[in-house]
Amino acid sequence: MLIVQNCIITDDIVDRCFGCDLAQCKGRCCVDGDSGAPLLKSEIAELERALPAVKPYMTEEGILAVDEQGVYAVDKDGDLGTPLIDGGACAYIAYAPDGTALCAIEMACREGKCSFLKPVSCHLYPLRLDDFGEFISINYHRWDVCRCAAGHGEPLYVYLREPLIRRFGQKWYDELLLEVEEYKKRNRRTQ
Repeated sequence: MLIVQNCIITDDIVDRCFGCDLAQCKGRCCVDGDSGAPLLKSEIAELERALPAVKPYMTEEGILAVDEQGVYAVDKDGDLGTPLIDGGACAYIAYAPDGTALCAIEMACREGKCSFLKPVSCHLYPLRLDDFGEFISINYHRWDVCRCAAGHGEPLYVYLREPLIRRFGQKWYDELLLEVEEYKKRNRRTQ
């Protein structure tokens, strides 16, 4: 376990490698699941501002879901998340010609149509955050959908550098790097 400021972080952030392989998984993380992508309260206003720019990238079903449910939904646990299309895919989904699920929000942002990249929970995936008020738990979420990505690519703390900085800031990330080095030293001594 690593501790940075008020965050308790799984060792997996150092020990596990990850690298999304959209060609293999076809973006199933945006389609499968039992609730939408977790949202921060602050992201609701950003979604509302971005929606006019995002709608042209969305499917008709996604637009209908947002029109009916709003820009966010509250799941069975009372958590904020993106609305779903008939309880399945994220309402903010877009599809590539080959059928790969993509994020309409991210597409609009990357084309300069809005400034909101996508929910930070999506950007941080496969890390999941649980906010307990006094501290935040950061855990590696293992999901069959991402089996092709697990064990490939870079260690999670490297692979997810940009979203970790986006969520917690550069100072926090710099502290994480120091903790990672200490963690590696401890592990070398015990081997």
